[in-house]
Amino acid sequence: MAVGFGSSDSKGSARARVGNYGGYEGNDNGHINGNGGTVASHVEPKYGGTAADQRDMQEMGRVQELRRNFKFMSVLGFGTTLIGTWNFFLGLIAFGLTDGGTAGLIYGFIICLAGFFCVYLSIAEMASMAPTSGGQYHWVSEFAPTSLRKYLSYISGYLVAVGWQGSVCGTAFLAGTIIQGMAILNDATYSPQPYQGTLLVWAVMVFCVFFNIFLAKRLPFVEGVLLIIYVIGFFVIIIPLWVLAPRSPASEVFTTFNNEGGWSSTGVAVMVGLGGVVPSLAGYDCAVHMAEEIKDSSKTLPQAIVFGVAVNGLMGLIMVITMCFTLGDTTSILATPTGYPFIQVFFNATNSYPATNTMTAIVVIVFISAVISEIATSSRQLWSFARDGGLPFSRWISKINHNANIPLNAVLVSLGITVLVSLINLGSTVALNAINSVTISALMSSYILTISCVVYRRLSGQPLPSRRWSLGRAGMPINIAALVFLTPLFVFAFFPLATPVTPASMNWGIAMFGGVIVLATIYYAVEGRKSYTPPVMLLQREHYEM
Repeated sequence: MAVGFGSSDSKGSARARVGNYGGYEGNDNGHINGNGGTVASHVEPKYGGTAADQRDMQEMGRVQELRRNFKFMSVLGFGTTLIGTWNFFLGLIAFGLTDGGTAGLIYGFIICLAGFFCVYLSIAEMASMAPTSGGQYHWVSEFAPTSLRKYLSYISGYLVAVGWQGSVCGTAFLAGTIIQGMAILNDATYSPQPYQGTLLVWAVMVFCVFFNIFLAKRLPFVEGVLLIIYVIGFFVIIIPLWVLAPRSPASEVFTTFNNEGGWSSTGVAVMVGLGGVVPSLAGYDCAVHMAEEIKDSSKTLPQAIVFGVAVNGLMGLIMVITMCFTLGDTTSILATPTGYPFIQVFFNATNSYPATNTMTAIVVIVFISAVISEIATSSRQLWSFARDGGLPFSRWISKINHNANIPLNAVLVSLGITVLVSLINLGSTVALNAINSVTISALMSSYILTISCVVYRRLSGQPLPSRRWSLGRAGMPINIAALVFLTPLFVFAFFPLATPVTPASMNWGIAMFGGVIVLATIYYAVEGRKSYTPPVMLLQREHYEM
């Protein structure tokens, strides 16, 4: 049950509830950010959102710096095309075919869909409590034990930043290398070179950054158009497979498990193979980081998250079952010279180069649309963390370009990081694969940390902030189910695809993940503990509920 918002006149009592994190006082024109400066709003009143948005911002001690021009359909389009369940599944299907097989893919996807639904229900409720671009690090700041909230919040901010910056790079890399796969299909003499893949990544990034800078004011409309392309593209791909592709018998599809990785058991192989399923469902916190640009955010945002998970999950399940029935011989599909089994499946089904090129081009377009959204969400998260002093050069990164009304410097940082990371491909695809592994593990660990903190809050008997979208009494069971689901996935995210393990096949993600934690902790000890202002210090809340 949601509790109504009260007046913000009694600022003293609100700060008293924050405990020993008081002492940071706002004013009528702005708030004190982590960089020590007062931030004033430059947003026209018509883009300031609803009365509920204004109360939410006031309770969080924030000032409206970005235009609220996203509504339900544009938020739905943003999250759905960014997650891109059916196209990410196609791009990563080799993982599940190597370890798990068709049966492992189908059952694994269903289990992951149910588990992630619990995760996103939990996130949706927290988004209604505090609809902020900070997302996870804000919620950890509010709900973690008092003695740990500043450090845990800081680490959470870095995990999410690393996760989304890596996601931008990984998705751009997929788009670029799928284009190379199309070239291989059409010209058997073509020999793809690593530098070509890197240049394609740069081309995708420049195009998507252009969208985010020069079409920023039209981004909600663009996201609606991309949603239409996403849905139509799904049917353009799936109908030819239904009509033209040969079909395996159901008795084979639903019972065939593969263990090509040489693991000790089929169960372990299936868990390792989920490395191709999890990325197709992870990341629905993307919409959260656009929260301060959504109209009536505390209600619209959770609704869009839940509806988007349901729509994407259904489309993904249909694609998984369709591909498993129309694969043909798994061994030959995995050996395709294109590097992407789905391209070979398309060609085997249609026996037509133009048809295969068209279907594959749709996949590329959908991946590029995902990069457009990922740059938006990664830059907003980076900007939010920087305004609280969580990053090096925070003062520069947190600046808003008031002409475009976007965190332009944060967008440019995302571009620069991807350009630099993609250079790794010139020397080692192993290192680049490790970065992709870190992307998923960083996001999942941020979910685990955040949901654990809200469970702690519930168990400690402390009230939670009022919210307009609530899980009610089901909140605790859903939170616990989410943690039970996420924990083993986090562990298996660091497993290599096959054994025996060599330096070339090793998943170095665990070393990189540990490196992120260590470096963030060192920077926190040296500078972050002085420069970082946890969001709980800015709170001016009036109402809580159990």
